[in-house]
Amino acid sequence: MNFDSDIKIVGDKPSVDVRRNKLLEKEDAIKENERSAAKYLGINVAQIFSKDATNFKYEDDGDYEMIIARRLLISFTATVGFERYCADDTDAGIAQKAFIDYLKDNNPEIYRTSSDTGAFSFYYLAYRRGIDVERRIGQTFAMLCSHDGDNVYQELGEALYCWFSSVVKEQAEKLGLN
Repeated sequence: MNFDSDIKIVGDKPSVDVRRNKLLEKEDAIKENERSAAKYLGINVAQIFSKDATNFKYEDDGDYEMIIARRLLISFTATVGFERYCADDTDAGIAQKAFIDYLKDNNPEIYRTSSDTGAFSFYYLAYRRGIDVERRIGQTFAMLCSHDGDNVYQELGEALYCWFSSVVKEQAEKLGLN
């Protein structure tokens, strides 16, 4: 006994449909690999940041403001680095979330001292201008350290920004994200 549900109707060109479905499956697998790589990027960068933040100490308590400003700058640099070095906004968002989650789970004190949105706003103003970004970031760093106009602090901020931006870029390249 035959039922209509046992009968399959083949399209006009079944081989085209099969190829299209295989192509879609392959594209989905590629996207999943990119998402996974973006997550690893965020984790890798967070580990480097955590190690640096843990190892970087000052001789006296008066330097606490500098420690916090340094963490904020490096955290900001990671954020804009994900935006710059990830192929698309989704990957950048995944990397950023993994970065934050890693810090929350593994070093809450560093997370708490590196996520001041007020400081990020100042850095974003400097960054979004697009002209002399490194210098402007350095000036903002000096200002946030209460050393506005101090060339030593400006150069330190500029160097920190350039250094950690290159760290994010290197990690993104290793994972094939850019």
